[in-house]
Amino acid sequence: MDPNDKLPISEDRQALRERLIRERLDLPGRLQLADLVQGVLRVWLVGRKEKRIAAYWPIKGEFDPLPALYRWSEVDPERRIGLPVVDREEGRLRFHVWYPGCPMEEDATGITKPKDTEAFEPELLLLPCLGYGPGGIRMGYGGGFMLRTIAQIQPRPEVVGVGFSHGFQPTLTAQPNDVRLDAMLTEMGVVWENPRA
Repeated sequence: MDPNDKLPISEDRQALRERLIRERLDLPGRLQLADLVQGVLRVWLVGRKEKRIAAYWPIKGEFDPLPALYRWSEVDPERRIGLPVVDREEGRLRFHVWYPGCPMEEDATGITKPKDTEAFEPELLLLPCLGYGPGGIRMGYGGGFMLRTIAQIQPRPEVVGVGFSHGFQPTLTAQPNDVRLDAMLTEMGVVWENPRA
């Protein structure tokens, strides 16, 4: 199979995930593409009214939203950025305040998280997208943490995917653990945004 071909939808999801991770890590010009996504995110955030935005610590070649979010937070001292911390008792993620230089530690899976900072419920949630498809379908790593987390946040936050356009899968169909996105941002700009966002 040519590495540039898309996997047919009938192939195993895990195989698709593994291939998309490899492709993302090997993406030509990934740093330049990340700069473009930074610009798209910064411009998109200008019109947002939320004061509490949660994101993620990037792994496996994911786009890093933290520089753009930090610039967003500098405008208003009430703005908060959060990173996820696993709450194993409830099987969900909690979001704790992050800022450059805040105390950090690794969780049991080796992902960096804030240490002993205040928790909050986000109004807007930025999610990395391993893959995404038409109509707001997002494919993550398959653990279902995001789906359970979003279901427990009241009111439901706006859920926005960020990533690289190589992850677009035109035949992707929703699976039980997939999160529906309200908007998707890539180096190409705002790919789509539904009326709710």
